Amino acid sequence: MTITEAMETRHTVRRYTDRALSPETVSQLEARIAGSNAQYGLKMKLVTGDAQAFQAVFRLVLARGVQNYIVLAGSAGEDEKLGYCGCDVMLYAQTLGLNTWWVGGTYSRNNVRRSAGLTGGERLAGIIAVGYGASQGVPHRSKRAEDISAYDGAAPEWFTRGVEAVLLAPTALNKQAFRITGRGDTVNMTCDNGAFSGIDLGIGKYHFEVGAGRENFRWI
Repeated sequence: MTITEAMETRHTVRRYTDRALSPETVSQLEARIAGSNAQYGLKMKLVTGDAQAFQAVFRLVLARGVQNYIVLAGSAGEDEKLGYCGCDVMLYAQTLGLNTWWVGGTYSRNNVRRSAGLTGGERLAGIIAVGYGASQGVPHRSKRAEDISAYDGAAPEWFTRGVEAVLLAPTALNKQAFRITGRGDTVNMTCDNGAFSGIDLGIGKYHFEVGAGRENFRWI
């Protein structure tokens, strides 16, 4: 499965089986995370075999069986990077036959910090549950391309593909609060989603690049 195929088939999954991640799968995920940490100066981490992150909120979010998760941590002001790199490892996990759930707030921050060995200096921006889902999830409701985008003139195919890819992205409260504009080979993207704007912008940019092809445009 390619990243593009993973983007098209990934859906939020909140219930997981008790099947453990194999050592090979753990190694692959950790290598992907380490690459992003090194390139972008982040402190993301994979935690396995830990059911404490959601223990107190199971009844609130109908989550079951979450034992593995990716910690989205870095310095203050790095939310866009965390959204971008978190999206990369989330879709990579899908290519390995796993399911995921991007979680912004309904988890125990104290338990996650302790399990991940985070000190008080890192910003914890969220976690991504990862494992073998009890189902493959279902598509979420989506806005239309014209609701979030505009192109100056006739939109090229790469721009249209990019916008369609963004509409597949997970966002806080499923608001899809993006605004994407294009002119020539330049693209600008903003996201107005309050405290989640930086994370969602990073996720949206990753999806747009996968859909449009990074070689076809430049960000402004």
